[in-house]
Amino acid sequence: MTPTLKEKVIQIIEKNRISSTETGDVLNKTGHIEGILPLTAGMHKVGEVAFIYAINNSNYEVHKQLADIDIENKILFIYNVNCTDAIFGDLVSKFILLYKQAKAIVVNGKLRDAHTLKKENYPIWCSGVSPIGCVNFPNGPVIDNCLYTSLKENYDGAIMVCDDSGVVMIPPNKINPQLLAKLELIELQEDIWFYCLDTLKMTTFDIVCEKKYLKDKLVDDELLKKLSELQGQAKKQ
Repeated sequence: MTPTLKEKVIQIIEKNRISSTETGDVLNKTGHIEGILPLTAGMHKVGEVAFIYAINNSNYEVHKQLADIDIENKILFIYNVNCTDAIFGDLVSKFILLYKQAKAIVVNGKLRDAHTLKKENYPIWCSGVSPIGCVNFPNGPVIDNCLYTSLKENYDGAIMVCDDSGVVMIPPNKINPQLLAKLELIELQEDIWFYCLDTLKMTTFDIVCEKKYLKDKLVDDELLKKLSELQGQAKKQ
C-alpha cells in the first residue's frame, strides 16, 4: 500500500532522526509547544497526534476519553485546561503506552509518580511533576464547545517531533509536498554544513551567513545540484 503524505513525512523524520530543532527550522522557527520538556532523556519520537483534554484539576475526562480512543502508534497529546495538579501518573501512563500502544505521551501539564515513570523509561514529555494528583470525578464546568472544536482542529491529526530539546508540532495544514522537500533540504544542508566545518575547516560565518560553499563551489556539483532542486521544490505553492 502506498504511504500517505503524512506517513511519508513521519517516515523521513524517523529514518533521518530529524530533530525538533531542525523541524522548527523547516517551519520557519515556529511549532514549539512552550514549556514542555522530556521526562526521560535520549528519546526521539515522531508521530501523528491524537488529542484529548483534562479540565479543572480532574482527570475524569481523561479516563473517559481514553476508554474508546484509538491511539495505537500515535502520540497522545493531553491538553491541560485549568489543571494545576498532576493530571495522572504511572497507572494511566502504563495503560496509554503498553495497553493502548501509543508511541509517546505529551502533556502541557504536570504528572506524578515521576520515580516510576523514569524507572520504566517511558517516552513522556510534560511541563513538570507534582506529588499531588487531580481528582477522578467531574469537578466544575465542562469544556466549552468552541474551545474543544478549536483544540481538536489544531492538534488532532498534526505531527509532533519530540526529543531532548522539547516538542515541535507540524499543524495539519502544513503537511504538504513542500514540507517533504523542506525536510530533505534541511538534511542535505546539514550534511553540507558539517562537511564545510569538519573537512574544509571553514568558519561558521562563512558557512551559515556567507554560504561560501555556494559562491566558491567548494562542494561536489551533484550535491549542489540536488540542493538547488530541493530549494525549488520547497518554494512551490
